[in-house]
Formats: sequence, C-alpha cells, structure tokens
Amino acid sequence: MTDSKKYYVYILECNDYSLYTGYTTDIDARVATHNKGLGAKYTRGRLPAELRYVEVFETKGEALKREHAIKQLSKQQKLALIGG
Repeated sequence: MTDSKKYYVYILECNDYSLYTGYTTDIDARVATHNKGLGAKYTRGRLPAELRYVEVFETKGEALKREHAIKQLSKQQKLALIGG
C-alpha cells in the first residue's frame, strides 16, 4: 500500500496586501479555516485572505523545507514567485 497523501505549501494574500506562507495536507480546508478566522494568528486580523500560490509535494519533509525557503524570500521575491 502506498501513501497517496499530498503536502501543500501555499501563499495567501491578506486584505492588507501582506503575504502569508503556510503548509497543509488539505489546501481547501486550510484556506477556509483561515477565512473563518480560525487559522494562523497572523491572518485573523487581515481577512479575507485569497489563495495566490500553491506547490504540491510528495513528502512532508520536502514541503516543510520549501515552506521555510519561501519564508526567507523578500516580499518582492514572493510576488515574483506568484506572478504578481
């Protein structure tokens, strides 16, 4: 039996135009959780948040490594990554 679980790294754009990067195994549920005000403390006061970018990984380790790498980028570099 193979593990078919996917791991997602995502970038949200908040209503104040700030960017939030996170990791999840269920992208739709996680974005909904953020927009209900139940996600990360950072996004709670910056709603609504719009999903702007997603990468999919086969392993949790790969996803966490990429999340960390994206968080090290400047805002301009993140905007270039998401195409905006």
